[in-house]
Amino acid sequence: MNNSFFNRKFVIQGIFIAIALVIIARLFFLQIIDDRYLLSANNNVMRKEIIYPARGVILDRNGKILVQNEPVYDLLVTPREVKDIDTLLLCDLLSIKKEDFDERMKKARAHSPYRASQFMKQISSSVYATLQEHLYKFRGFYVQNRTVRNYPDSIAAQFLGYIQEVGEKDIERSNGFYRPGDYIGASGVERAYEELLRGKRGVRNMMVDALNRPKGRFMEGKYDTLAVTGDGLVSSLDKELQILAEKMMKNKLGSVVAIEPSTGEILTFVSSPGYNPNKMVGREKGNNYMKMLHDETKPMFIRPIQASYPPGSVFKVVSALTAQQAGVINDQTIFYCGGGYRYSGGRAIMRCTHVDGATGLVKSIKMSCNTYYGYVYAKMIDGRGMESYKAYDLWRDGLQKFGLGTKLGIDLPGENPGLVPTSSFYTKRLGSNKWKSGYNISLSIGQGEMGITPLQMANIMAIVANRGFYYRPHLIKGIGEKQIAKEEFTEKIFAGVDAKYYEPVIEGMSQAVNQGGTGAASRIAGIEMCGKTGTVQNPHGDNHAVFFAFAPRENPKIAIAVFVENAGYGGTWAAPIASMLVEKYLKDTITLPKYIQDRIYNGVLLPKPKKKVEKVQEKAKKDSTKNKAQQTLKTTATEPKKQAQAASLLVHHSQVKR
Repeated sequence: MNNSFFNRKFVIQGIFIAIALVIIARLFFLQIIDDRYLLSANNNVMRKEIIYPARGVILDRNGKILVQNEPVYDLLVTPREVKDIDTLLLCDLLSIKKEDFDERMKKARAHSPYRASQFMKQISSSVYATLQEHLYKFRGFYVQNRTVRNYPDSIAAQFLGYIQEVGEKDIERSNGFYRPGDYIGASGVERAYEELLRGKRGVRNMMVDALNRPKGRFMEGKYDTLAVTGDGLVSSLDKELQILAEKMMKNKLGSVVAIEPSTGEILTFVSSPGYNPNKMVGREKGNNYMKMLHDETKPMFIRPIQASYPPGSVFKVVSALTAQQAGVINDQTIFYCGGGYRYSGGRAIMRCTHVDGATGLVKSIKMSCNTYYGYVYAKMIDGRGMESYKAYDLWRDGLQKFGLGTKLGIDLPGENPGLVPTSSFYTKRLGSNKWKSGYNISLSIGQGEMGITPLQMANIMAIVANRGFYYRPHLIKGIGEKQIAKEEFTEKIFAGVDAKYYEPVIEGMSQAVNQGGTGAASRIAGIEMCGKTGTVQNPHGDNHAVFFAFAPRENPKIAIAVFVENAGYGGTWAAPIASMLVEKYLKDTITLPKYIQDRIYNGVLLPKPKKKVEKVQEKAKKDSTKNKAQQTLKTTATEPKKQAQAASLLVHHSQVKR
């Protein structure tokens, strides 16, 4: 009996197991193999459509459009729904080859056979208009509306930035906000203000039939959510001034930054060469990006905030102010200029381009006297009753209050703080802290290892215009309909020098432009512009031209810095550009002689192709000690000690221009 019982038990268990296996197999077939029920559920009930919001529009300070949106369409596909379509017709409508179609379908299946994914991105309105007429023939395909950026005037590319499709890291960092196929600000204002510009997605639940044709809203839209357009931004940029500045900087390398001193709002932000921002939109974006990435002139490099240059003679303004505050000079201090400043016991000389004789503070600015500032630096470092390296640290602290060697906090990513070396840098290089001012005397005239950005140059002028303070330079003055300003851009920042010390410096700058000084050619009739020219030594080629200024002298409206690489004298190239922009902004006219205007507009100062430059440098290497130092700088770019020594050699054995 027991054997019979156990036999029946196994038979019953076997039956149950067999039934279970049949049920499991059937479920597997229905859910995995046979897609009829899945398609019936999806196709005959509803389809969730993502509604992408338009990004916020960006305007200039006068309400003129800088960035707007235009409609495009993404073609989506659900691979398992694709049945019996005319592939060649679809390829013809989309202007793609059959091989492209097969590759796109392969990627879509790899993503998911059951979920929709992008088949083709950013179809233009004209292509969509034709496709829409035949879309019902292509089961499994449907269109998603989007908008892309459009730049009506094709200006300010590095300021505005561009958007790109999100990557895996973007998705991870967003805590689920972004999904594959979404777009995100990649640079410029688009990146800095991404969370405000992007808006919020919506969802539309559509009833569709077996041919994927819409049959109305599910539950009359009860469960739909609306997309919310991103916040608009009002920039500080003056569109017309920006267009003019970009026109003047065409075929030149460099920067133009203009600031409204009373607010810190940036009026002009030019990085040259630039690029057409519309090239970073559409299906050719990837190809255009790679071309610009490999362009020797680096059009995607944001020079106003990322390029760091020796400031040259324009640094004398800061030197004069900080020395007065430290009490080592005053407006009556006189030094004799006999054509250069001698140091190291008279064995070395830092030359001046004039023999200025007895020179006071105002004249030192007007005539840009190197000798005067050699003496000033020696007093700051060697004459304060303390060890020189400690006095240097105090000197450096004063520069940092002017925003040098530190980030100013502009509302753009990637700002370079520039460089004002620490005392430990020189101590380490020499192997001792017993050095004196002669060891790095080139710093006295803004040469040597010092580097500041064009934005910092313009901000120095804003400080001088305000007689001692500044607001953080910024590019967005208002957010949303209420045009809310960020709190950090309303903070008044003291530069560490009392207001009374600015007047002799400003007088010198005024005389430099209006009374026969180094910037006389940039004088504007009816406007007292205060400025300073500079010609910055460049060991790799022609000198850089610099000019910065503010105007008018009383109640200033604009502070500006112009830096033109490899252009030579500041008064020849940088000063006229600044003069024209200042006059245009204040008087809406330009009175500079036409031949000067034509020279600026038509001037081509781009470097020669790299291979040609290398041949010239190789030949010049054999000609002089100076060129030998230049070659050392080139070949030891990754060795700071040798590079600094070579730079010092160039400064000490060459004549610094104004």
